[in-house]
Amino acid sequence: MSLQPGQTSEPQRPLTVEEMQFWLDKAVAWGETHSAESQRDTCLHLGRLRGFVQQLLTHIDRASSTADAMKGLPGLGQLLGRLLWNPYVTADDSSRRLLLQCLWGLFSEHPADAVERTANQWIRTLLRRLATEDDDATAAPQTLLKCFGESPKDYRVKVLKRKVALLRQNTGKSCALLDTNQRCSCDAIMTTSQACVPLVTCPEAAPLIGALLQRSVACVGADLSEDFLRALSAAYSSKCCELDEEAVISLWYHSLPSLEEAVLSLLESVLTATKPTPLTLQRQDEQSLLAKGCAQHSSMLLVVHDIFRTILKQAEGSRTVKYFIQAFTRCFLRELALLPQQMSVSLKCFFPQSPHSLLVPLLSLPSEMHCEAWRRHLTWLSGRLQRASEEEEEADADGGTVKGHYNLFETWFLLVQCAHWVEVAVRLLVTSSPENCGPLLWLLTFFYHPTNRGHHRASLMVLATEAWAHLRSLFSAPGSSEPPRPLPSTALSPSLVLDLSLGFAVYGQQPAGRAAEVLRTVVAWSGLTDEARCALSSLEPTLNGGSGSPSDADRVHVRIKELQTELTHMDAA
Repeated sequence: MSLQPGQTSEPQRPLTVEEMQFWLDKAVAWGETHSAESQRDTCLHLGRLRGFVQQLLTHIDRASSTADAMKGLPGLGQLLGRLLWNPYVTADDSSRRLLLQCLWGLFSEHPADAVERTANQWIRTLLRRLATEDDDATAAPQTLLKCFGESPKDYRVKVLKRKVALLRQNTGKSCALLDTNQRCSCDAIMTTSQACVPLVTCPEAAPLIGALLQRSVACVGADLSEDFLRALSAAYSSKCCELDEEAVISLWYHSLPSLEEAVLSLLESVLTATKPTPLTLQRQDEQSLLAKGCAQHSSMLLVVHDIFRTILKQAEGSRTVKYFIQAFTRCFLRELALLPQQMSVSLKCFFPQSPHSLLVPLLSLPSEMHCEAWRRHLTWLSGRLQRASEEEEEADADGGTVKGHYNLFETWFLLVQCAHWVEVAVRLLVTSSPENCGPLLWLLTFFYHPTNRGHHRASLMVLATEAWAHLRSLFSAPGSSEPPRPLPSTALSPSLVLDLSLGFAVYGQQPAGRAAEVLRTVVAWSGLTDEARCALSSLEPTLNGGSGSPSDADRVHVRIKELQTELTHMDAA
């Protein structure tokens, strides 16, 4: 008897009579009843059963004959027969392949005695009930079927379809209750989902899986089996099954581990990407379906925000993380606006920990109001944020540091999600006078220095004002053969200074050549070449959705392209 594909001749622990009896008892019990408990027990033991059948295959392969193999393990034929007639076992691809390989190993091309002739007849009977796919693992049973003069029919698929149709009948029943004492028909969903555990990788079961997930969303009484959710999550994450958009979102809604894995996987792809741009981040958000799911289920957004908070605390200064969160929020708001009126939910349900007075003012987009109202809007926002900061300092003084820092962090977290207003503040600072730049600079300073360590916000404001004045003089000076003066050393975040510089370079009136020269000096001083390129790219979608005259927009587009070219030359140099 030859080795089967995928088998090795490595030493293996011999099988015991106790093990054989244990699995035979299980197979008998599973075959005697089709109760929910029996189905659950079958599903729970599938992993161990596969390992045992693998050992059986090795035993059969090493035996000198079929008679020898069956003599060494009494009950072998009975066990294989019962397992192959159990649809909950054979619905699992790996188990079915191993069982069929065992059959092929026991079949004798030239039976030597009555035992082997009887075994052959028994194998023929079983194989007539099970046709298999044409792959390497099942090529032997197909060859055997051809020897019997029978063509391989998709019997298993037909059985699966009938089983799926039967199970789906339970999911299609109405769950409306006329009597509150009556049992909801959706109680059957638990049993049906448990029976579906071994089917999660079968394409034929996709309609049933989708119906189960959707019914459980529609009715609180339609609980799904945890075994089903774990099996489906594992199959989906390993790409062993395909789900449509609504099924994926429903899976995340029901399975917290699956949702967390999806968020962390998306974050990992963002943080490991080479020079991600805001547009690529936006595309990743849209393709992930997470924003769409969060718009449909506020509970999902709460989980996503908890993960975002953790990442932000670990990487407070990461511009990529902030861009990603901003892009996700923009995508979420767009999906929320597309929902039917009857599905709309208050913003407070999506942002319960954010200051409610700031929700609508920050979540509104600059394109939703005239550009002449921007400065007034930002002045109001800055005032509210300053008040929150002062309340934190008062809480610190009263010994309430935890609550104070928590409230301020939630305020800053909301600002990070709505950083489009920070970009507008940078744009307005280009044309601001020293008398009215204070609120805008405070907003920018708070965005890059949210924690106010040591209560140095006042000194940071002084430094920000000095940096703004210095950059204003550099970008407003007439063209000169002298290189721009370098920036003085400062405790300010280099990203803050870079943002101010980009604002003057993009929205200022200075000739593009001189603006690019100054910008190159600032980028060299900060060492943030990649950040500068990413920041320029972020202005494109903001500009496209903003207000202003077409001629002004065209001029700014041209200026951005020229500055991007200059930064590319810096890389080449």
